[in-house]
Amino acid sequence: MGKLRQAKHPVPDEPVSNEPVFPPVALPLENAFKNQLESISGKVYLLNDEKELFDTLKQSISEFDPATVFCNEAHLFPMLKDAEIGFQQYEGPQNPVEAGITACEFLIARSGTVMVSSAQGGGRQLSVYPPVHIVIARKNQLVESLEEAYAGILEKYNDNLPSQIALITGPSRTADIEKTLVLGAHGPKEIRVFLLT
Repeated sequence: MGKLRQAKHPVPDEPVSNEPVFPPVALPLENAFKNQLESISGKVYLLNDEKELFDTLKQSISEFDPATVFCNEAHLFPMLKDAEIGFQQYEGPQNPVEAGITACEFLIARSGTVMVSSAQGGGRQLSVYPPVHIVIARKNQLVESLEEAYAGILEKYNDNLPSQIALITGPSRTADIEKTLVLGAHGPKEIRVFLLT
């Protein structure tokens, strides 16, 4: 231990730069987000109004039995009902689940990442347990960087931060088994983001 304390630590020849590590996102944020998430097997729908959003959502989930589609975001209930989208309130994994509909905290354009938290109606389970995770978001939730998203969380919750904040970048995946990429290994095999621009 004494030798470690006496060791000389190299001093960098040049001062550390204060320049940002990443260049700014060049595209409009919604296009950058879409490009990033779709490059890693996610799906993003850019929609102009609520009618288009819920019509597109209804078509997207028509493959599922409404008894297997779940949502716990109370503010979405009236819009889902008005669009005649069948869904159930989620009360745990005792029923068959095909799709979970959640809101989000933020969308991060640089990486195509969805930020969710346990403070949302979907809690900890609806973004992880269903095979298909459906996210409904608005343009004011779209930020360029992770730093902006964390600043937004701090501003929103102040001293009462959620017990869990999760970052979702594409479907769950692993290549641990024989170096073969498998989607849905530890969570949803699909993520579909419906973004109202």
